[in-house]
Amino acid sequence: MSDQPPIRQQAAEPTKNPDPWRVEGARNNAPGNGQPRIPGLGGPPSRQRWRRPLTFFLVALILNQLFYQVLRPEPKRVAVPYTTFLVELEKGNVKEVTSVEDRLEGVFAAPVAFEKQKSEKFRSQRPSFADDELLDRLIAKGVAVNAHPPDSGPGLLSTLLFSFGPTFLIVGLFVMMARKAAGGAMGGIGGLGKSRATRYEQTESRTTFEDVAGIDDAEDELVELVDFLRNPAKYKALGAAIPKGVLLSGSPGTGKTLLARAVAGEANVPFFHISASEFIEMIVGVGASRVRDLFAQAKAAAPAIIFIDEIDAIGRSRGGSASMGGHDEREQTLNQILVEMDGFSGTEGVIVLAATNRPEILDSALLRPGRFDRRIAVSPPDQVGREQILRVHTKSVPLNPEVDLGALASSTPGMVGADLKNMINEAALLAAKRGHESVSTADFTDSLEKIILGTERRLVISYEERKRTAFHESGHALLGMLEPGADPVRKISIVPRGNALGVTLQSPEADRYSYGANYLRGRIVGALGGRAAEEVVYGDVTTGAESDLEMVNRIARQMVGRWGMSEAIGPLAVMPNPSSGPMFGDGPDSPSERTRELIDSESRRIVEECYERALGLLREHRAQLDALTEALLDKETLDQLEAYAAVGIPSPEKVSLQGR
Repeated sequence: MSDQPPIRQQAAEPTKNPDPWRVEGARNNAPGNGQPRIPGLGGPPSRQRWRRPLTFFLVALILNQLFYQVLRPEPKRVAVPYTTFLVELEKGNVKEVTSVEDRLEGVFAAPVAFEKQKSEKFRSQRPSFADDELLDRLIAKGVAVNAHPPDSGPGLLSTLLFSFGPTFLIVGLFVMMARKAAGGAMGGIGGLGKSRATRYEQTESRTTFEDVAGIDDAEDELVELVDFLRNPAKYKALGAAIPKGVLLSGSPGTGKTLLARAVAGEANVPFFHISASEFIEMIVGVGASRVRDLFAQAKAAAPAIIFIDEIDAIGRSRGGSASMGGHDEREQTLNQILVEMDGFSGTEGVIVLAATNRPEILDSALLRPGRFDRRIAVSPPDQVGREQILRVHTKSVPLNPEVDLGALASSTPGMVGADLKNMINEAALLAAKRGHESVSTADFTDSLEKIILGTERRLVISYEERKRTAFHESGHALLGMLEPGADPVRKISIVPRGNALGVTLQSPEADRYSYGANYLRGRIVGALGGRAAEEVVYGDVTTGAESDLEMVNRIARQMVGRWGMSEAIGPLAVMPNPSSGPMFGDGPDSPSERTRELIDSESRRIVEECYERALGLLREHRAQLDALTEALLDKETLDQLEAYAAVGIPSPEKVSLQGR
């Protein structure tokens, strides 16, 4: 684009910072990087966060035990048999004795050794059946018989310390955790109320707008936001206020999160990233507490950006789900987000980015001006955009000079950035597996087939079944060539892939954004070509047309119920969008039973008319059907030029990627 805003050129320049930024997405700011640390954010993971209090608890417990041992020293006594005790008594070596029931403890006049232990102090056990008049013998030998144990018990201080010390330590540990944790109902334990957002850090290899391609419209809107954060005075001089929220919506893989990462790499301001599902816990009130904590941190670090991924996890319309009193955890979290976003004054410099695949289910209060002021639709790229995406993702991939990225882009209609990146990776894996030094067109062709058609399966199939499969696929392909306005046939194969025994690949020459009734009828005719070919050749049909019939049913019912292509119903949309929920509900806008019957009958009429046309065309061009089948049985896979040549029909001028 030649008229891009000045900020796009600035985005390519590395940030002038004396302290190099470390790793994009690092959890904390190390000292010396020029960024102030936000308490409670970007710290160590929860496993490390509890290391300090747990270490304190264990050290205190060990010290408690050591103090107890110091205050109450245990005497070293040698355990001797009762017979040894009697022998020493007869020798006059027993100086002092005390008894607790049948346990004897005392002191020898001279140390006694027994089993490698030697001590003056001893203990022994008097048998309960002993009848030796021990007391008389002790008195006769002049042994001091005590009325109290020779080892006095622990003092009051050591008793209290040993008895209640561990309890005090455990209570202190819980108090410490409660103080470290944020609020919320029982949110004090484990830091449940603390935000889990990640603060992204800049690096030399960070994602920038130079890494984003094919979605220029959405990119330009975010470039404007970055420019506002960098040069707020330019906008405030004209009375412009920074948007409070920007919602990125689009199909999965279109690049919403990539755009957010590019903003993080370009904005040069604190960027907080969190998934919406991380707000939710089973304890009510924790999600709202985390929202408060996240916004408090962002305001403290303003100007800043908050990115909430998959916001539909908490932003669904309220009132539609069953919850006790309408105040479940998800709704409380959503209410807190509404309050926080509405509370911005516009001068705090905090922008909320959010991404979702389902904007239609979000709560209306979340989408009103003052919250998400700007909504950006991130659409699948067109052919030019796909080529740009391919060039971005192949920067680090050695390509064979014969690879045409423009032709590859034209062969991938409907693919988004994630699909294209996956296709390039699969092609590189195939090239490495085959020992190539660079990725060739054949590698890209095979990777595209693997993604779209499925992985080849090694099945042992009889010749008759292979021949029937060849007629089935030839029926699809021939009707695609004969039907006016049909998508060109790119490839035919009877090599089993995925769950199919054969495949026929058709794709338009250019991207299509609307479909006419004749084109849709042509697609139905082509989809029914396999079943029609089996009936024409064999007189019966098989289960191989299951997926074809499902697609035919879906197209026909939407023609009748959504797109007003039936005279019986007229220009009315009596069926909801399949992505928004069940086909039919019980709401006030649901069609009546008679209308549903009319949808069924009109859908059947359209399909039956298309099937009759498919049968008629194949009977009329039976020779071409047989010729295409023979060629397919011979080579198993036909590319576009080979398929059209087999039936004698000129191939469309614009040819996509060819065969292996």
